[in-house]
Amino acid sequence: MGGGLLVAGTASDAGKSVLTAGICRWLAREGVRVAPFKAQNMALNSTVTADGAEIGRAQAMQAAAAGVEPEAAMNPVLLKPGSDRSSQLVVLGRPVAEVDALGYRPHKKALAAVVLDCLDDLRSRFDAVICEGAGSPAEINLRDTDIANMGLARAANLPVIVVGDIDKGGVFAALFGTLALLDPADQALISGFVINRFRGDPRLLDPGLRQIERLTGRRVHGVVPFRPGLWLDVEDSLDLARYADGGADGDPTGAPAGSGETLRVAVIRLPRLSNVTDLDAVRAEPGVVVRLATRPDDLADADLVVLPGTRATVSDLAWLRRRGLAGVLAARAAAGRPILGICGGYQMLGTRITDEVESGAGEVEGLGLLPVTTAFDPAKLLGRRHATSADGGHPISGYEIRHGRLTVAEHPHAAPFAADGVRVGAVAGTSWHGLLENDAFRRAYLTSVASAAGRAFTPGPDTCFADVRARRLDALGDLVADHLDTSALRHLLDHGAPADLPFVPPGAP
Repeated sequence: MGGGLLVAGTASDAGKSVLTAGICRWLAREGVRVAPFKAQNMALNSTVTADGAEIGRAQAMQAAAAGVEPEAAMNPVLLKPGSDRSSQLVVLGRPVAEVDALGYRPHKKALAAVVLDCLDDLRSRFDAVICEGAGSPAEINLRDTDIANMGLARAANLPVIVVGDIDKGGVFAALFGTLALLDPADQALISGFVINRFRGDPRLLDPGLRQIERLTGRRVHGVVPFRPGLWLDVEDSLDLARYADGGADGDPTGAPAGSGETLRVAVIRLPRLSNVTDLDAVRAEPGVVVRLATRPDDLADADLVVLPGTRATVSDLAWLRRRGLAGVLAARAAAGRPILGICGGYQMLGTRITDEVESGAGEVEGLGLLPVTTAFDPAKLLGRRHATSADGGHPISGYEIRHGRLTVAEHPHAAPFAADGVRVGAVAGTSWHGLLENDAFRRAYLTSVASAAGRAFTPGPDTCFADVRARRLDALGDLVADHLDTSALRHLLDHGAPADLPFVPPGAP
């Protein structure tokens, strides 16, 4: 086996990321050395590789599915939105510019060369590379500068399968329309379809499957059933509706049971919320319900409120105040009710933020709940971290992605939190992402939260988040093995797109 395959979608959130992960997992279990690849990713959820490069969190998840270490070549171009009009451009794991939509276009030619070099490098080192597209290949207004979909497929001669989400409705029209909008050379690489998130008896789809195959001359390579609890490591805001479904309820991967009352966690849904995946391990704890919050009322019954990371600390802090959430947080702190700030959320909890980098706002007053000041630096701090928890003696690890440099002032009631953070009463903050994936630390922290909230809640003593994630990745691999035509996928990887695929003109039949 050799070669590559591009998994495209009829739209964002069609299921490209999880199908790519599932194919990687299936191939890895078959003994194939496989790597994931996404040329260009727009996401606020990112992570850090072993050598300090920033890549999309979804590609790190796909690398875990493949059983390999994530690296910058797997996601050479990352766009991190800071507003509705501008994004930080990260190339090979390092920030290089702030760009708007029009300002990004001049970069595309140089980025195309970077992308193809990375893909060639991966293909030289792995038996197979499973590429994930971005958005839809039928975004015809962007086709002339495309480096992630058909532009990539054409340049690298990749066969393409197109995934459609039937749960949203209109899947046959979306599949047909995606194909019909492409020019003949692009269509020649569209080698088949996959229907995703189907609920019900697949025999009901048979007439539609036969007709779409007849109309397009492409095979449907499988129908993937809907499975709750598997959509881990969300990539962008479109995934958050599923993220807000609570905790492990409906998780088919068999997490062990906890005991006692339910613990309720509210995560403030900041406009530029980043790395919401920090709470995935908490969601995996039986008996914990995680909800997203945007209004003061959403925090009323929460045992723990989390102020998460953000790509726009100062503007999201202003939003927090406009929504009336800042006053609620102050009242919670005064009442001894737990609050946890992570990265940008930690910075907001401090007394002062000086920002001439992200927002250019200069000096801004923080929430004043922790004795911390933040000064933004143009150089982004990136790295994996390992230490022993100062407040519990637990071995912990995590990673940092930030421009803010924090200084902790003397305070009579301050105590260390984790390895880099501080706690005053029930309010705590840390700059480390991934901290709650450390099982012993997470259990100790949730136990303290339950005590402060007066809850008779005990975390599952055997909950291992790494095992939970591995089971979910195995479940994705099972979906591919059980519901896709894997022999057809192998043929595409070995031989590329079939040579006799017909052209479907717009408006046909």
